[in-house]
Amino acid sequence: MKILIAITGASGALYAQRLLDHLDAKEHEVHVVLSNYAQAVLAQELPGGLRLPEGARTHGLRSMNAPFASGSNPMDAMVVIPCTMGTLGRIAHGLSEDVLLRAADVALKEKRKLILVPRETPLNLVHVRNYELLLLAGAIILPANPSFYHCPATIEQVIDTVVGRVLDHLGIAHTLSPRWQEENQLE
Repeated sequence: MKILIAITGASGALYAQRLLDHLDAKEHEVHVVLSNYAQAVLAQELPGGLRLPEGARTHGLRSMNAPFASGSNPMDAMVVIPCTMGTLGRIAHGLSEDVLLRAADVALKEKRKLILVPRETPLNLVHVRNYELLLLAGAIILPANPSFYHCPATIEQVIDTVVGRVLDHLGIAHTLSPRWQEENQLE
């Protein structure tokens, strides 16, 4: 599978890191692109820097020569994690001023999987309308809303409940967090 991971300047860099930690670049073709402000957030939230899986390829934000910038060579899936509301809005309205936005536009027009992981709260009406536009266009909106029913003990376990859902939507098997189970029946 050819997967593009786009990281924007929203807080929540650990979501992107944990997703990259669980993508095997030997099994999948993994590409990474960062928004302008992502660099500042990564420096603040991941002091050791972003760790890329061996074999992952990075692309400059302004380079429209990336293979996924054209519908003739689309990726199989794109994940924007975390996704700022500004990026979400620009994607919703078809703006393509850089390779990250162009790739999202290509994903939508080519009916490829586009997963957006917004972390912002609360939402205003503009955000909700942008969600609606994207859902109608075929995107998957997967907010960074972790679950707690398995009593996570670490921040990574909390983050992994969201990352596991992203992997589910990519169709990639994982064991990051327990699955919801049917209740035990008392006899």
